[in-house]
Amino acid sequence: MSVLSFSSSSSSSSSFTSLSLSLLFILHIYTSFCLAKSINTTRPHRKLSAEYYSKSCPQLEKLVSSITTQQFKAAPVSGPATIRLFFHDCFVEGCDGSILIESKAGSKMLAEKDAAVNKDLRVEGFDSVKKAKALVESKCPGVVSCADILAIAARDYVHLAGGPYYQVKKGRWDGKISMAARAESNIPQANFTVDQLLKLFNSKGLALEDLVVLSGAHTFGFAHCHNFVSRLYDYKGSKKPDPAIDLRLLKALRMSCPQHGGNADIVAPFDVTTPFSFDHAYYGNLEAKLGLLASDQALFLDPRTRPLVQTLAKDKQKFFQAFAMAMDKMGSIGVKRGRKHGEKRKDCTRHM
Repeated sequence: MSVLSFSSSSSSSSSFTSLSLSLLFILHIYTSFCLAKSINTTRPHRKLSAEYYSKSCPQLEKLVSSITTQQFKAAPVSGPATIRLFFHDCFVEGCDGSILIESKAGSKMLAEKDAAVNKDLRVEGFDSVKKAKALVESKCPGVVSCADILAIAARDYVHLAGGPYYQVKKGRWDGKISMAARAESNIPQANFTVDQLLKLFNSKGLALEDLVVLSGAHTFGFAHCHNFVSRLYDYKGSKKPDPAIDLRLLKALRMSCPQHGGNADIVAPFDVTTPFSFDHAYYGNLEAKLGLLASDQALFLDPRTRPLVQTLAKDKQKFFQAFAMAMDKMGSIGVKRGRKHGEKRKDCTRHM
């Protein structure tokens, strides 16, 4: 009888059932073993973590802090400059340090840094990252990404200016792509409507609350005249100033920013009341029609965003808590991990 033939007798049936159960049991054990082996040998992606460098560069935070503290004392504008740098980095290609890359001499392909929308980025922000990176490299060579150093420095400056101190999750790799052409459509413009702002923020995985809270970074820092001059003289082609601007502020801004032929280097503070402090005065200013940019003032004028503006204007601690959470959320946009998608640059201005 062939071993594949089965008798219809009860004893043979019983034997077959036992054999089948034994084979199923062996198969189950073997499958479990293979699965366990696969799980144990397959490395999952390392997620962002506040402790990412706890073993490879435990002194990282102190090293960056020594630079940011020094820079903030020497040039307070380093604070808003670096925070703005972080925003612009995360909104184009994700938080991957691509904003730090310099264009190659003679190349027709400009780097992200040289896009028209990034021309106003101040050198103090780039200097802060450059100096912090040099110090970190001297202690932990080839370990920490430029993207993580930028995120840490931005947090340091928020705190140095009086804002909240929050844990920065780390583990970002530096991106391999930096193209000026990809920046234009991904950076908010000074005259954006709330609809335009929401569309852009939503495309990054950020919600209405994140838009209002992150805009609070305009509680310190400055903007060049060209970003708001149309509000002063010819709002939306009306030949008149924006009616949603306080007359005293209008008069002061017109003295600094003439309609034509003004000094291109002149700047005005986003927050006219406490321009060097990270606080919640920005929101109270919007209530008083003291917003500098049309996109700022729009947050109070729009019924969807006004309630949150009013809430944050009354409660500094609520703003601080919300800002820390929003920065963490923004800092996770488009994060690169591993050599396939990223690199760990020793010089933040050049790809490896």
